[in-house]
Amino acid sequence: MLNFLPGPLLFALSLTLLIINTVLWSTLICVGGIIKLLLPIALLRTGIAHLMNRCMWSWACINGGILFLIAKIEWDIEGLEGLKKDGWYLLISNHLSGFDIAALTYVLRNNIPMLKFFLKKELLYVPFLGLGCWALDMPFMNRTSAKQLRKNPKLKGKDLETTRRSCEKFRTIPTSIINYVEGSRFTPEKKARQRSPYRYLLRPKAGGIAFTISAMGEQFTSLLNVTLVYPDSADNTLSEVMHGKVKRIVVRIESMPVPEVDDQQYFNDAECRAQFQRWLNGVWQQKDEQIHQILTRYNSDQLVSEETRSLAESR
Repeated sequence: MLNFLPGPLLFALSLTLLIINTVLWSTLICVGGIIKLLLPIALLRTGIAHLMNRCMWSWACINGGILFLIAKIEWDIEGLEGLKKDGWYLLISNHLSGFDIAALTYVLRNNIPMLKFFLKKELLYVPFLGLGCWALDMPFMNRTSAKQLRKNPKLKGKDLETTRRSCEKFRTIPTSIINYVEGSRFTPEKKARQRSPYRYLLRPKAGGIAFTISAMGEQFTSLLNVTLVYPDSADNTLSEVMHGKVKRIVVRIESMPVPEVDDQQYFNDAECRAQFQRWLNGVWQQKDEQIHQILTRYNSDQLVSEETRSLAESR
């Protein structure tokens, strides 16, 4: 509606609205988290948790309204059929931008339970947002490095314990857990540094998803393999969205069986870990090809559109 305005003005408007929306709902969620913490009855805590998830749903809906206000975005979405609001889902997705979370919560808000994210522990200290995520029982991970493990072997298994404790809280209420298996947002520099074999993706890391499946695998309805593409975006998608420059967002959702992971076998058997990693690499190879096909089709459509427009103008 307002995408005719200059980019800087759209950015200021969208930033203001996003901050207000996030502060409002994060505050309400934090209040709910404190109340839930003090309640002695499990049934009442579950009821408060439902209300808090509804607050997150409202946040996602208003984010969509802000997008409608500042940009003319075409949503190209496939794979929502058959999803259930009362199911348990494990999502894996490529990671391109700080906008990804807002995009996926908006797209999936009416089809599956609200998403829970594995977050860096440092994000706990982000005003409003960190406490809101804490109140929603999102797992905060230390992400222990190999160097730290060599210095202090006692840290081994701490992330698994954190994952298990968090997943226990998800057993009483339908939940969707998303894991960005690349561990970081994609950039050409990171791809080159990793020597990634993929064109549009970083190397996937199997540990986090294996942790989650070993803790809760039998409860998941299915695994959702999500592919997210911004065909006309460059490097900073979040900034481009807020400037009203992004015109199309492509989301592909594939429902897959949840692979079996025996935690004792997985964490003690190198061949078992290698086999699971090969499975994930195969999923990532298919995702890379899917992204290539989406971008090729989009670029072809854009070229045809430009040629048609040039022909019309020449007449």
